[in-house]
Amino acid sequence: MKRTIAHLVLTALILSSCNNTNRPEQTKTHGYSEVNGIKMYYEIYGDGKPLVLLHGGGSTIQTTFGRVIPMLAKHRKIIAVELQAHGRTSDRGKDATFEQDADDVATLLKNLKIDKADFFGFSNGGTTTIQIAIRHPQIVDKIVLGSALSKRNGMPPQFWDFMKKANLTNMPQELKDAYLAVTPDPKGLQIMHDRDAKRMVNFKDIPDEQIKSIKAKTLIIIGDKDVIKPEHAIEMSRQIADSKLAIIPGVHGEYIGEITTLKSNSKEEDYVIPMMESFLDK
Repeated sequence: MKRTIAHLVLTALILSSCNNTNRPEQTKTHGYSEVNGIKMYYEIYGDGKPLVLLHGGGSTIQTTFGRVIPMLAKHRKIIAVELQAHGRTSDRGKDATFEQDADDVATLLKNLKIDKADFFGFSNGGTTTIQIAIRHPQIVDKIVLGSALSKRNGMPPQFWDFMKKANLTNMPQELKDAYLAVTPDPKGLQIMHDRDAKRMVNFKDIPDEQIKSIKAKTLIIIGDKDVIKPEHAIEMSRQIADSKLAIIPGVHGEYIGEITTLKSNSKEEDYVIPMMESFLDK
């Protein structure tokens, strides 16, 4: 009974977060756009210079960024999206790739008539942000890479062993509940999981020359106990010429209050977001 009540409470919190999208004081626009064969869901908050938010694997806008959107939207226009098969965005019936996600985001911004923006990607969204900076540099001003992966050796070997055996039962319950709260379709949940798992199993290193080609001013953020090695973030900061690096105490996503870290009751976002805004404003 306790477990059932806990899940009901969590689902209620997720739905409450999602329902915030209907409050005019918090959200300016939310809707769908036809993007390269999928219907991509997006939300727009605030006014000012555009900042695009790209969520992590298996996630929605709210599970990755729900804690920090109100902070970021005070000073800029936030464009938060859900990528292929995630949350409210449809699946195209093909394997997901970071390159395709990058192209989808570029097309969405074109549809929204946004010529240039800053980007903040977390985890898989960080790797997508790298691909945007490589493939579509003309739409990029500054980028923030949160726990982004560019090389397989950026993860411990046991991660890759785990991904080969990944199944839906191992997915964090908070992420499963969040998906079903906005898209009550267990089949879609399975598709999202399988797309993300296969993408990671097949992940190939982004060549050094492509990383070094990034000209955008870059802030790299990682947790000191992140799933991605801090050494990987350090190496990436050396490869991107105009970059800064911040290593924050905590686990994967704790520095932005990602939903699976909420039980830690940490408040790292209270100083990480001002640090990020200082970087974006310079």
